Amino acid sequence: MRNKFWIIALTAMLLPTLSRGQVKLSADTLECHIIGFTAGALMPGSGAASTGMTGGSMRDLYKGPYLDFSIGCDYKYKSNWMVTLDADLWFGYNSDNLRNRESRMSIYGDNGVLYSWGGYDGAVAAYNRSLAARLGAAKIIPVIKGNPNSGIMFKLSGGWFMQKTVFSQDMNESPVPQINGDYAKIYDHLRHGAILTEGIGFVFMSNISTYVNFKVMFEVSECLSWSTRPYQLDNLMGLKSKDNNRYFDLMYGVRLSWMFPLMGKTTYDYYYY
Repeated sequence: MRNKFWIIALTAMLLPTLSRGQVKLSADTLECHIIGFTAGALMPGSGAASTGMTGGSMRDLYKGPYLDFSIGCDYKYKSNWMVTLDADLWFGYNSDNLRNRESRMSIYGDNGVLYSWGGYDGAVAAYNRSLAARLGAAKIIPVIKGNPNSGIMFKLSGGWFMQKTVFSQDMNESPVPQINGDYAKIYDHLRHGAILTEGIGFVFMSNISTYVNFKVMFEVSECLSWSTRPYQLDNLMGLKSKDNNRYFDLMYGVRLSWMFPLMGKTTYDYYYY
């Protein structure tokens, strides 16, 4: 009986310690894939052509701002270094943002309209459309206590891009012959080239939820491009043959991303003892 009494008494004293359950020891620095969806606005900055020709940079061609949408696939290491891959689409916020079109194209009527085959206003809109694909690297500097996956982000990326003028008209009207089919290629300023982007911003990755993860970035891009059409017509630029210029453009933008880390668990380890 005496031995049984001591066993019961010892168990009662140790029970509060043994039943503490889950205890958070430390936060993890995650290593995982991240899928992100981004929206933002870009403003065209200064631009120049290799021959000093004016009127041909993106800022000269199109009114800003541009809307930017992208999807990204990143890989984050425990060191908080990241490898990034982005695919972007941007176009004019104003759906009709080609500057000085009448003096550039000289195919407009006296009233500043493009006439369709039926003799009516074709209601043509002209705007820029650009695509880009960039590979890069980023680094997160933690600034939030207890959350090593969030902080100031520095990013550098580069890759390929293209831009062109897109002509869109009222589908209820007959086609406008001057820009119908391949004729539009004479005026579309199609260019391909290289893009280099530097960014700084803030990234937040929740310790609890897979859905509360975002980043805000300010980015500057340098674009070097050249025409890929065999013939371009732009009276304002003095072009009536192949455009052999090289163009350098700057763009500035603020972008907001919603991120989905594919991590399979929270960023905290819990243990039983």
